[in-house]
Amino acid sequence: MLILIYLYDGVTALDAVGPYESLSRLPGVEIRFVGRRAGPVRTGDGFLGLNADTGINDEMEADMLIVPGGRRAGVQRELGEERVLGWMAVLDAVTTRTCSVCTGSLILGAAGLLEGRRASTHWGAREYLSHFNATYSADRVTEDGKYLTSAGVSAGIDLGLRLCAEIAGREVAEAVQLSMEYDPDPPFKAGNFRDATPERLAAVAKLNI
Repeated sequence: MLILIYLYDGVTALDAVGPYESLSRLPGVEIRFVGRRAGPVRTGDGFLGLNADTGINDEMEADMLIVPGGRRAGVQRELGEERVLGWMAVLDAVTTRTCSVCTGSLILGAAGLLEGRRASTHWGAREYLSHFNATYSADRVTEDGKYLTSAGVSAGIDLGLRLCAEIAGREVAEAVQLSMEYDPDPPFKAGNFRDATPERLAAVAKLNI
């Protein structure tokens, strides 16, 4: 089984690496990181470099595609990359699952793949899904047809584990979860925007993400 994870300048690292960490532990799975062209990309904060193994011209078939989100400027650039969006549409014709993490759903939307569908995304971008005739879902992972979309950043781990269960069964997926010691116990109860105070929302806005 071949899984492609798309990389681009401005990507959020955990959006790509979160699902990778779970899926890479499955036997019989090949994962390739693909970019507009092979070579390095930088995360949206500029601190971390990731490497695309191949370019989109070399990857026209896959079982699954995962599109991570990123910082605002990086995602906006991808929304205008007609060559990339066209490639995603072509690839989508042969995938069994097309997936996104966080604002990667906006990129899938721009490729015309989420029209009339429900989709998760980062809460801060929820209103933008309507630009692509998609409906925002507040679920951590949303399934609509063959499309799996997840909420922001850390939810990509959940998406990866759900894909593990589909590929190899729940027992294997639970073993993968244990191997990752994924047992969230955050230090603060502050991860759900629906519980956020106006002051906390204002603090998020100052983070420039």
